[in-house]
Amino acid sequence: MAARDTNGNELTEGDAVLLVKDLKVKDAPLTLKRGKQFKGIHLTDNEAEVECREGKSVLVLKTCYLKKA
Repeated sequence: MAARDTNGNELTEGDAVLLVKDLKVKDAPLTLKRGKQFKGIHLTDNEAEVECREGKSVLVLKTCYLKKA
């Protein structure tokens, strides 16, 4: 199975995605706002999750909160 965004579009390695909902980051004083764009995503073994970079840190985000840009 392939990773899919909220609209059902297939996500591939290196795509750019947008957040569709404000998300609080666990164990960090950081809130990711709706509309934030992440470039160059990395697919994981779990089709419901992708890795994104925020500064120097790597975040794992659920694909149900992402839309392909």
